[in-house]
Amino acid sequence: MDTSPVEAERIQPLNRKPVGKSGYVLYWMQQAQRAFENPALEYAVAEANRLHKPLLVVFGLSGDYPEANRRHFIFLLEGLRETRQDLAERGIPLLVQSGHPPEVALRAAQQAALVICDRGYLRHQRQWRQELAEQAACRVLQVEGEVVVPTHVVSTKAEYAARTIRPKIQRRVMDYLFDCPALDLEHPAREPDQDCLDVEHPEPLLTQLGIDEDVGPVSRFFRGGTSRAKQLFSDFLESSFAHYSSNRNQPQTDDVSHMGMYLHFGQISPVWLALEVQKLEAGLSEQKAAFLEELIVRRELAMNFTEFTPDYDAYSCIPAWAAASLDTHRQDSRYPCYTPQQMEAAETDDPYWNAAMEEMKLTGYMHNYMRMYWGKQILKWSADPREAHALTLRLNNKYFLDGRDPNSYAGAAWIYGVHDRGWPERPVFGKVRSMTAGGLERKCDIQGYVRKVEDLRRQAES
Repeated sequence: MDTSPVEAERIQPLNRKPVGKSGYVLYWMQQAQRAFENPALEYAVAEANRLHKPLLVVFGLSGDYPEANRRHFIFLLEGLRETRQDLAERGIPLLVQSGHPPEVALRAAQQAALVICDRGYLRHQRQWRQELAEQAACRVLQVEGEVVVPTHVVSTKAEYAARTIRPKIQRRVMDYLFDCPALDLEHPAREPDQDCLDVEHPEPLLTQLGIDEDVGPVSRFFRGGTSRAKQLFSDFLESSFAHYSSNRNQPQTDDVSHMGMYLHFGQISPVWLALEVQKLEAGLSEQKAAFLEELIVRRELAMNFTEFTPDYDAYSCIPAWAAASLDTHRQDSRYPCYTPQQMEAAETDDPYWNAAMEEMKLTGYMHNYMRMYWGKQILKWSADPREAHALTLRLNNKYFLDGRDPNSYAGAAWIYGVHDRGWPERPVFGKVRSMTAGGLERKCDIQGYVRKVEDLRRQAES
C-alpha cells in the first residue's frame, strides 16, 4: 500500500545512486520556500520517518543570483524568516547558507543518506539540480510542487497556445487537487553546528552579501511570507472575488489576487490556492473558472514554454511568422522613438504608459492588463524589435517582484507573437497583435488608473 503523502507522478529520480545507511535525509529547499503545503518537504519528512532518520533543510543564498537585486532579496528574506520559524516549530532545522546554491546543497549532502529537492523551471535551476545529482554520493529525488498538474504529465512538447494545453490539463487536473497535510517528524534533530546566515536582520545581511541598493524594497506595499500571502488571498476572496471575472482587466480596480509574487518565490502553493477557490459557493462559477484559468492553464502554459523552449529568454524564441512580419516592418517610421533611458524614467508622452512604469517601480507590481499594453508600447517605440525584446525583459526582471519567472519570459514572448496568432497587418507591428491608448480608453477607466498610481506615489513619498 502506497502511504506517500505525494502523488507518484510528482516524484522524479535525478540519479540512480543508492540510499545511504547513515546520516540524515536532506531537503534542499530552493524553489518552494514555505513550511506548509509543500510536497517536497512533506515527502522528505515521510522518507525521514521511513528510514528512521532526522531531517535537515538547507537553503543556498547567493549574492550573484541572476538579475536579483535588493528588492527581490528583501522579499525573499521576509519569507525565509517566517519559514525558518515555522519549520523550527515542527522540529525541522533550516540552515540558510551563503554560496552558490548547488554547492551549498552538495556540502550538506556529504553526510546525507538521501537528498530531496524541489523543482525549478528556468535553465539555471535545472542545471543546478543536475549538478547536485551528478556529484552527490547518494540518491537524489526531485518533487514537483509548484504547479497543479506536473509538467511532464501535461505534455512532452512546447504547446502552441492556451487552447492546445487547456484540454490536456483539464483531463488530469482533478488527479492533483488534494491537500498536502503537514506530517509529524518522528526523529527531530537539533540544529547542526554549522554557519548559518542571520535571516532575522535582512539589511545587514544584504550589505554583507554585497547587494546594491539601486532598486529598493517595497515592503510597505508587498511584504514577503506565507502568512502574508494567505491573508492577502483571504481578503481577495472576501472583498474582490465576486467581481473578478468582470474586473480582472480593469486596472483602475484592485480586484486581483496579487499572488504572482508569492508563487514566484514559492511562498504559497498553487494547489492550496485552487482548493480555497473551489470551497467557495456554487454561485461564483464564472469567477472560479476565470481565476483557475489564470492560475492553472495560463501559468502552466508558461512553465511548458520555459521547459521546452531552450531560448525562452532570447528574441529567437518568437515564432517564424512573427519574426518575418516584424522584419518586414523594421524600417517603418517610429514616432515617437524613445531611448531605453527615457522609458525607464517614465519620460514619454503617454500618461497611461508612464503610470504603468511608475506602478512597477514604486510597488514591484503592475496590473496584468497594463503589462500587456506596457510591453506592446516598448515594441512600438523601439528602433529595433530585438532591442525592444531585450529592454522588456531587462525592465521586467529588474523591477517586478515576480520577474525572472516563466510567466515573465512567456509574457514578454507573447508581446512578439508567442502563444498568439496573426492579426490584420499594421505599421511597425506587422501581423503581431497591437494595443493602443484608444483601446484602453474604450475598455477601462484609464484615467482612474492614472489617479490610482498617483495615490501610490504619494504613499511612497509620505
